[in-house]
Amino acid sequence: MTNQIELTAVNKYYGAYHALKDIELSIRKGSFTALVGPSGCGKSTLLRSLAGLEKISTGTLKIAGEVMNRTPPRKRDVAMVFQSYALYPHMTVEENLTYSLRIRGTPKAQAKKAAEEVAATTGLSHLLGRYPRELSGGQRQRVAMSRAIIRNPKAFLFDEPLSNLDAALRVHMRKEIRALHDRLGATSVYVTHDQIEAMTMADHVVVMRAGVIEQQGRPLDLYDRPVNRFVAGFIGSPAMNFIPATGGEDGRSVVLDLGERQSVGLDYPVPPGRKLIAGLRPEHIAIAPQGAGMLKAPVAVVESTGSATYVTTATTPELAIVVNGRAELSAGEVLGLDFAPGHLHLFDAVTEQRL
Repeated sequence: MTNQIELTAVNKYYGAYHALKDIELSIRKGSFTALVGPSGCGKSTLLRSLAGLEKISTGTLKIAGEVMNRTPPRKRDVAMVFQSYALYPHMTVEENLTYSLRIRGTPKAQAKKAAEEVAATTGLSHLLGRYPRELSGGQRQRVAMSRAIIRNPKAFLFDEPLSNLDAALRVHMRKEIRALHDRLGATSVYVTHDQIEAMTMADHVVVMRAGVIEQQGRPLDLYDRPVNRFVAGFIGSPAMNFIPATGGEDGRSVVLDLGERQSVGLDYPVPPGRKLIAGLRPEHIAIAPQGAGMLKAPVAVVESTGSATYVTTATTPELAIVVNGRAELSAGEVLGLDFAPGHLHLFDAVTEQRL
């Protein structure tokens, strides 16, 4: 499978501000790639650079094998779906869909047929005569996607397209977008600040911070083997717990500091005395039978959703624990906690890089 988009040593400056720093990224044809990270990390700047709405300062950008550094947006053959939908309010759904075809000189009957075919794919056939003001948020988002699809572009670029929708509709629409991607065999690049969207929709996730790609790869690879504390804390929900730690004197244990220092044996070597940060995901902590457990922690807060129970401990730092189903626990109760040593992620306390 060939690469549809390639960025090599790409930098973007706004005056003295360095927005993108030596970006190296290959996006395979037909893949769904998510760019994820906190606000200001550079993900939208990177997407706009692909679209040609921003000019890269240095480096090389290729789409379908062609260098696009100086190519204007209209000649890049990519379609962008915006957060704001960007629909023409005075045009019907059909007119919105066919606009890009009409300005290219496509015959009216051919454009109408194309609109009807795309509308059938995206569930808009009964809405072709309506105006954007007569549509729900989800319907407007479908129109925005349909307008992109009708162009049959080399790549679809999504800029946080679901952030204006309510939670239930976001879940529904992300399934629709992924299903549509699969049906079309498209190449999609999707910007989001929501790592759940990235994890559930993408084949390839790119985690960014301060203009740098911190890590990229398959979603579960990032979940299982984060390269540093930032990625570990960003990927996964609820977020990973972080505990100050020190390498044990025997070289095969780690001492965790939860207000009280507690030693945990490991099945791999750790430098004795090394200052560490131990990472442990809430879903990997189990409540042990009374009196047992590798760690001891009093309960501070218990929150139940019916399908799961979320526990926060009264330790320093506090721990978040996720228990499947319902758990009869109360504040002040001291819990024994267990986890598999293989689930403990260790990071250097200074560099925050994975050991």
